[in-house]
Amino acid sequence: MVEKFNLNKWIEEEDFTFAKLHIEGIDNEYVFSINEPEMREQEICIFHKHIKNGEDYLNRIHLLTAEAITIRKSLPIVRFADGEYAFYNMSMKCNGLYRQAESKRHIQKALPYHVSAFRKLAAKGILAPLIFPGNINEDKRIFPFLVIKKASSSLNFLEFLHKNGIRITKQNYIPFYVVYAWLTSPYFAELVNGKNVCIVNSDNNPHYCENWFKRFKSYPNLSFVEIPANYVATRWPQISNSIISQIPDNTDLCLVGAGIGALLVCVDVSEKLSIPTVDAGHVLNMINGREDKSNGPRLYTLWKIH
Repeated sequence: MVEKFNLNKWIEEEDFTFAKLHIEGIDNEYVFSINEPEMREQEICIFHKHIKNGEDYLNRIHLLTAEAITIRKSLPIVRFADGEYAFYNMSMKCNGLYRQAESKRHIQKALPYHVSAFRKLAAKGILAPLIFPGNINEDKRIFPFLVIKKASSSLNFLEFLHKNGIRITKQNYIPFYVVYAWLTSPYFAELVNGKNVCIVNSDNNPHYCENWFKRFKSYPNLSFVEIPANYVATRWPQISNSIISQIPDNTDLCLVGAGIGALLVCVDVSEKLSIPTVDAGHVLNMINGREDKSNGPRLYTLWKIH
């Protein structure tokens, strides 16, 4: 029997700590002004003790991706937050802004594919889970026979990974919001200038996408592959071949919008095409001029230089 996950032990063994994520040039004040005060807790995240600041993490994701583009190397980068935590906790609360799973039975059936993808992601890619003081919480026991599962708990997510032999380390971890900060930065725009970028998403507006990059004086060669808006997390094995076959062979990088299914999409596309793939989520809504689909702006996406 696998020993229960111990948060403090993991933090100590991997040399992690909680620290404030500060990235020079990012301004979160507007996002705070239109949300609950508790959101400020999300600026505190897991840091590796050998990483000095947010700029170091930003530089790390940038250099890893630039290298993967240059040598055509598999590099999936996937974020995890409340929706994923609910899904892996077998909770239908995973159906938030989008429909992710038809039923608990469908989640259960899909889990082996997700576990396999997690193992590949941990070995060759980057996990970016949202872990902050406000979502490290235990399930609540009301009676000896009744436990209220807190579906949004990152602790439940870490326990799920632990039970399946998947470990988050310095090498495969980057804070959740660093991905958003990097994708909305001039550094990312400069990296993809002139590159072949494929956007795999359910709702694309090529005109808006081109204009987004033009704001940064960046001119990637964009291609678009449509993916279903719902249930990618449970149906990917049935649709993967038809989706991947539409991605141009000369693609340098893929931006993926697939909800909880982004893990499966990013890992499979990255492995089969030997390219970096990034779970872009909300940033793709921004690029397409559809921030409303994310219920407004998110932290670490608003740069003072814009």
